[in-house]
Amino acid sequence: MHEALTALIGGSRQVDRQTWRSFWDRLHDGGLRRGEAVALLSSLSTAVPERATLTALLDSLDERRAPLDLRFDGTVNIVGTGGGPRTFNVSTAAAFTAAAMGAKVVKTGSRAFTSGYGSVDLLELLGIRLTGSYEETHEVLEREGIAFAGTFVYPAEVARLAGLVLPLRMRDIGRFVNVLGPFLSGVPVTAQLTGVSDPRMLPAVRQAAEHTARRTGRTVWVCANDLEADELIGFAANRVFGYEDGGEDEFTLRPQALGLRPGHLGDLRQAAGGDGEVVAGFLALLSGEGDPVAEETVCLNAAALAVASRLTSDWHAALAAARTALHDGSARARVERLRSRAVSCV
Repeated sequence: MHEALTALIGGSRQVDRQTWRSFWDRLHDGGLRRGEAVALLSSLSTAVPERATLTALLDSLDERRAPLDLRFDGTVNIVGTGGGPRTFNVSTAAAFTAAAMGAKVVKTGSRAFTSGYGSVDLLELLGIRLTGSYEETHEVLEREGIAFAGTFVYPAEVARLAGLVLPLRMRDIGRFVNVLGPFLSGVPVTAQLTGVSDPRMLPAVRQAAEHTARRTGRTVWVCANDLEADELIGFAANRVFGYEDGGEDEFTLRPQALGLRPGHLGDLRQAAGGDGEVVAGFLALLSGEGDPVAEETVCLNAAALAVASRLTSDWHAALAAARTALHDGSARARVERLRSRAVSCV
């Protein structure tokens, strides 16, 4: 058994970067056994590694990427850790809304983990293509103000692990990979908003956020709430942990102070029915015709993207701009423009 696994399972010592390098080399060379891959994912998902092991893991994966010259200045990504209540895809709706407000958004995401539709599932239903390279992402971002990046932004090692553990599914044993996903992507944004659904994982996510902010210079906001949703909720108090410029800040977004109405999780349910109903409900929401409580949750997340990316520092003004983007058709228009692009590329 590889020494990284011995250390993780036994909890006897830290796993340093060199040990992680050796583990990924063995995976790449085909020398890692299936049982070792399963043991790694199960161990990480069962017990959160301590700080030094976690940061060494992130650094060991990051150094295996090809050098990247592009930077998407002034851009923001909204991506959660998955899990939590089954709601409609708040983060994707917020991304379109924020882009309509003038924020530059590069969104990453995945297929559903516990919800009915993850961001990738929804985009597929909408007929929107993920970008296939950093150059394409930059081109779409410059023209449309929003781009949805494909799997190329994630380390190849994650896909190799997923292939090695088959027929077991990553969603069953790879929970930690999903939690770390927002910090594994190599998209060079300048700000990031990540929601955490599982309170047990909050310490690890905060450590990853702090490390990412220091390593990349990015502003990283981590949010959590008592409803255990992986996005900001418009009718709940949301704790936000901010990391930038080597420092940490913490604040709470309270719905009453922002003038948001009361609500409950039932207001955030995915539209009932099949794929067609899901698409229709999502487009209605982006057209200002959705549930008012759901709309305010989308607006709060879009406002956070505008503030985190420094488009504005005024939360009330950002919320007002988000509402306008939904009701004047500009958020829905962003969807239609990306759908048209997908058709023209066929």
